[in-house]
Amino acid sequence: MGMSGGKGPSSRVTMSEINVTPLVDVMLVLLIIFMVTAPLIQQGVKVNLPEAKAAPVQSEEKKLVLSVDRYKRVFIGDAEVALAELEEKLKTNAKAQTDKEVYLHADRDLPYGIVVEVMAATQRAGIDNVGMITDPFTSLKRAKANK
Repeated sequence: MGMSGGKGPSSRVTMSEINVTPLVDVMLVLLIIFMVTAPLIQQGVKVNLPEAKAAPVQSEEKKLVLSVDRYKRVFIGDAEVALAELEEKLKTNAKAQTDKEVYLHADRDLPYGIVVEVMAATQRAGIDNVGMITDPFTSLKRAKANK
């Protein structure tokens, strides 16, 4: 009474390798999609920022940004607001009243008086901290070019 079947069940070897080619194909397609869509997501108001030699401020969360472009138009985030209504809009803005902090993103070609009016409106709205956004990279490039 011998074993009929040759070598027996122990001779079978299963292949346990994963075929990663479809995974790589899918990941490359996703990478291309993200590379194409990433520049489209970043929108905002085009402002020519003043330069300053200061270290950038690191922030963990998104803060409320007031933008003033060269045509003296005021924006809260991406929404345009009349300068006369800015104080009232900031008083009713929950994020501004919670944080008591905004960042001012003003064009360098603006008259100084417009920037002061915007800052005064934020102070009257009860916002104590007003951060000024500048462009540190342009001033660094200009300093290197002058050497």
